Amino acid sequence: MSNISRAEVAHLAKLARMAVTEEELDVFAGQLDQILDAVAKVSEVAGDDIPPTSHAVPLTNTFREDVVRPGLTQEEALACAPAAEEGRFRVPRILGEEQ
Repeated sequence: MSNISRAEVAHLAKLARMAVTEEELDVFAGQLDQILDAVAKVSEVAGDDIPPTSHAVPLTNTFREDVVRPGLTQEEALACAPAAEEGRFRVPRILGEEQ
């Protein structure tokens, strides 16, 4: 039986940068308790003989096989670049100093 506190919910909200009201702390604490209880019940049923799954429905990867093919050399890739520095594309700064 889980018992998540309001302080833990407030801490999680702070980490997620979410603004949460005092009323929402109570609501979320209750909801998170229910979720953790449900996960605990599933964990009780799922024994070591049950393989872990990520999806309820089996999925097939439809991507092509990853095959290495010849590409541009570094010099060819940078040949038409507006600016290059130390073998890399030089791009304008988009974030300020405080970022």
